[in-house]
Amino acid sequence: MKYLIKSLTPKILLKAYQKVIYQKKIKAYKGKAVECTICGSKFSIFGSTGVVPRKNAICHRCGSSERHRLIWKYMVDELKLFSQNQRVRLLHFAPEKMFYDLFTEMENVEYVPCDLEPGGYSYTNGPEVIQVDITQIPFDDGSFDFILATHVLEHIPDDHLAMSELYRVMKKGASGIFQVPVDSALDTTYEDFSITSPEGREKAFGQFDHVRWYGRDYKNRLEKVGFKVTEDDYVNRFSKEKQFYFGFMDYEMIYFCKK
Repeated sequence: MKYLIKSLTPKILLKAYQKVIYQKKIKAYKGKAVECTICGSKFSIFGSTGVVPRKNAICHRCGSSERHRLIWKYMVDELKLFSQNQRVRLLHFAPEKMFYDLFTEMENVEYVPCDLEPGGYSYTNGPEVIQVDITQIPFDDGSFDFILATHVLEHIPDDHLAMSELYRVMKKGASGIFQVPVDSALDTTYEDFSITSPEGREKAFGQFDHVRWYGRDYKNRLEKVGFKVTEDDYVNRFSKEKQFYFGFMDYEMIYFCKK
């Protein structure tokens, strides 16, 4: 119902409402105990989210979660991806708004946001979100300098084909980050394609539209299509105090892939 109401409400009213809500949050969470690595906002604490609520998770301003803030910190500080003068052609699956806004503003980034169902996006301040099936990417071999896909592959039945396509359209020497939910207690990825109902998938895989739980073999699955994969425990280069300050999860690995 809330999505229907949102779709029928004029955008100008939605923006006004969102501004009021944001101002209330700014007042309620005023402080400097945490800082968003993406938008730079500071609060007393980040918001909670999740079926099992996670504290200190969501930025009240840009909506980033723990993984988004970690990925951005990694791309900027570790990879220094946007500090070079060279142009970066970037393919972004299921484009999150906070990343969309940042990439759109960068003069050296040729930004290509995409999704299987682009009609669900109402972004108007940058390039159109185009329709792309990740198992049939409509670009030539070696088209992109960097590819970003966070929490996408767990939705794809034929993830091997999707990974192969990501490898194909990546330039030689180029790279990408492909985050997925990983259950470190699993030696091998758990998938059962006889489970088709939303209720069954939520029970088996943690979410109604997921088709697997990745295990510790996720790195190997990426390597099978040709990627050189660094399973980077980047988050634990930060102290516990800094992890709280930036709102990071201490178990989030970065899956950095090169061709």
